[in-house]
Amino acid sequence: MTRALVVDDSHFMRTVISDILEDGGVEVVATAENGVRAVEQVESVEPDVVTMDVEMPEMNGIEAVEEIMDRQPTPVLMVSALTTEDAEASLEAMQKGAIDTFAKPGGTISTELSGHSEELVAAVERVAAADPTAGHDVDMEPAASPETATEYVNNPTLLIGASTGGPNVVESILASLPREADFRVLVVQHMPDQFTTRFADRLDSASEYDISEAEDGSRIGGGEGLVAAGDYHMRVSGYSNGRLRVRLDQSERRHSVRPAIDVTFESAAERVTDPLVGVVLTGMGSDGADGIRAVKEAGGTTLAQDEATSAVFGIPERAIETGCVDEVLPADRLTEGIADSVRRST
Repeated sequence: MTRALVVDDSHFMRTVISDILEDGGVEVVATAENGVRAVEQVESVEPDVVTMDVEMPEMNGIEAVEEIMDRQPTPVLMVSALTTEDAEASLEAMQKGAIDTFAKPGGTISTELSGHSEELVAAVERVAAADPTAGHDVDMEPAASPETATEYVNNPTLLIGASTGGPNVVESILASLPREADFRVLVVQHMPDQFTTRFADRLDSASEYDISEAEDGSRIGGGEGLVAAGDYHMRVSGYSNGRLRVRLDQSERRHSVRPAIDVTFESAAERVTDPLVGVVLTGMGSDGADGIRAVKEAGGTTLAQDEATSAVFGIPERAIETGCVDEVLPADRLTEGIADSVRRST
């Protein structure tokens, strides 16, 4: 049985979350009202997973995650309100080592959380299965130094799909992606809908590429990228002269998620006539396997993150099992592999 520590400054929320987890088969071994107590309890009871509030007195959730990862790495699920501030804080906590985030419906003190019991229990179990030391502090060098004369193929498109543990790896890839390669970039990260705008902003700040959250009808060319909006599938609906267009829809979830990696990858494989590179990263489940197959069948290059650097190896492993992955690489070599795949032969 999974053993959880519940951290929240609200006694009401600690009780609600604990009851939901206990009813879902998760043993709550302790609770804490702030980050200081959370760090102490992690060392005392050694839980399998921590649910962590963001805003707390004495020590907030970001600081607590950093302390936990320094002292006793443990999988952490950020449980935050659906606000811009909490979305930004949760993304920062994931940079510090948290595995994933779960958005409280209805605000900081959520009376609606009980209606999302199954999703919360599933998120806790998913995070508990993750390796808290994998994929963090990824240090990537640019794939090509400015002194290196490199020629790339015309009009390449890069597709990136990720889930649990993915935000740090996605950010690292885009931060080191050579601008001169002139990719069109599409990112599908399983993430609550209020968080994808902030995630796109973070990627834009970290990268030389212009990254934004996708809107229905968005068009991009070389040096630009889109992040799939939370709760919307992102489909490539058109491609011409090196520019692609996407449509967003709320059609049926696939693999119980929306956006789905498969939807974006398959539509890109169908529409894009120039070079394609498909990359699947850490995460639980099988989303992305069919998409990788489609990219490979369309003549594209396919890469997967390796097990050692994946917080959860499910998505890459399912893709590898298709036999359609060209190369399996650690997180810090993925950008190099992406760039190599579109370099011109000399």
